[in-house]
Amino acid sequence: MAITTSPPTGSREKSLARLKRIEGQVRGVARMLEEDRYCIDVLTQLSAVKSALGAVEREILKDHSRHCVAHAIDSGNAADQHEKMNELIELLAKHYRL
Repeated sequence: MAITTSPPTGSREKSLARLKRIEGQVRGVARMLEEDRYCIDVLTQLSAVKSALGAVEREILKDHSRHCVAHAIDSGNAADQHEKMNELIELLAKHYRL
């Protein structure tokens, strides 16, 4: 079985569906602010949005590792391998402020 450089369509579709739900959540939070809802309720919803975005982020990172990074490893091309590893290191450093 060949490894592709892009995630399967089903995985992208799942992420897009999640993002559309998150978009609805964000609109709901905006409505809460317009309606002057209780701050704790707004903060609770914001926390849910951040958690949902984190789940999408993790899924895309897994897909990248399974496909793009795995493809670079399997290719035997040292330059491609270094490039993919450096991308991951930079991403993690930015995300975790390393």
